[in-house]
Amino acid sequence: MAEESRKGVDWLDVAWLLFLAGLAILPPVREVHKQLTLLAIGVVQIFEGRLIARLPKSGRTYTVLLKLLLGTLLLAHTGGPAINSSYYPIYYLPVVTAAVYFGPRTTLLWTLLTSALYCSYLYPALQEYELTTVGVTELAIRILFFFLAALVVNRFAVENRRQTSLYQRLAEQLADTNRQLRQAQAEARRSERLAALGQLSAGLAHEIRNPLGVIKGSAEMLHQKLDASNPLASELAGYISSEVNRLSVLVSRFLDFARPLRTETRPQSVTDLLDRALKSVAEQWQGGTVTVEYAYQEDLPLLPLDEDLCEQAFINLVQNAYEAMGSQGGTLRVDVAAANMNGRRGVEVRLKDSGPGIPADLREQIFNPFVTTKSTGVGLGLSIVSKIVDEHKGSIRLESAPQQGACFVLFFPAEEPAATQEGARASA
Repeated sequence: MAEESRKGVDWLDVAWLLFLAGLAILPPVREVHKQLTLLAIGVVQIFEGRLIARLPKSGRTYTVLLKLLLGTLLLAHTGGPAINSSYYPIYYLPVVTAAVYFGPRTTLLWTLLTSALYCSYLYPALQEYELTTVGVTELAIRILFFFLAALVVNRFAVENRRQTSLYQRLAEQLADTNRQLRQAQAEARRSERLAALGQLSAGLAHEIRNPLGVIKGSAEMLHQKLDASNPLASELAGYISSEVNRLSVLVSRFLDFARPLRTETRPQSVTDLLDRALKSVAEQWQGGTVTVEYAYQEDLPLLPLDEDLCEQAFINLVQNAYEAMGSQGGTLRVDVAAANMNGRRGVEVRLKDSGPGIPADLREQIFNPFVTTKSTGVGLGLSIVSKIVDEHKGSIRLESAPQQGACFVLFFPAEEPAATQEGARASA
């Protein structure tokens, strides 16, 4: 019945067989039915774990029932009147087994059935013998000990199961806490890298922007002066001007990434901002047909959001989804629903596209600067999105898609209740 005995034949099974063998060599020795019954009890005991593993729902019931029937049969072949058999303690086997596997009420029912079967031998004995006061007392003592053994073992088994369940819950909570700690450490390291890189990017961007302005102005003047006299030089000056514009856009993105965000939040509907971003990207898209599937929960709470920054974050994510699906087009699934995260109430936004997805080796780094899956990308878009979400005390993660595509999950916390805010100000 111990957990280790269910894995196969071990020393405990051997001990059971030796115990039953000892009963087999005791009187009555030449009773074949007794020997076969003891052998059957040994087989049931050894294969008990396998039976329960194969039949998780009914295996325990079959095990107790088999032991009960075999015990009843053993008594029938080991006594004059069976109720006087010295082998009556064999009934402790089904009683204790039921106490280990079942709850208190079911254990009492099994014990009651065992007592009833034992008392059933009283009727044929009364046909030949007279029931004395001593006999009644002895019978009552034996039955009461059945219930006593059942209650003691069941109490121990129930407490053991309770402690095991408690340890399992604690282990799950510890694993979840460790996972959250690792996630928080990763986010902290990423924030530190972003802060250092932001300072570096800001300095470089300012230093680069001034020369770019001089180059652009000079190229435009050359283009105007040489437009008629030297077409080739004028064309080259135009190339310089256009490339400088590209560099200027790149520098602007560096500055957007490096510049400290100043959020001006007010209660906003996250679905309204999302709809505007979807419409803006769809109007400018020139690739394949993209079908947008909406699943918005009704009566969502208003969130403290910066309108421009959140719309920019949504545009970046939607634009990435469209570009991932490319000329073949596809489906963009947008889910918005109320959610709770780490005890905070808020709204969860899920954006899932049907594109090729994010390679496994980039999933852990996708929010880091200069990490991109695009051949022409710089790798700052998702970093900026992550920075915007962090400024709103929210979270963003890349969720593994079951088949294909990428699924970004954003969580924005709702505004704290006024009572909580007043309590925090009072404590400050």
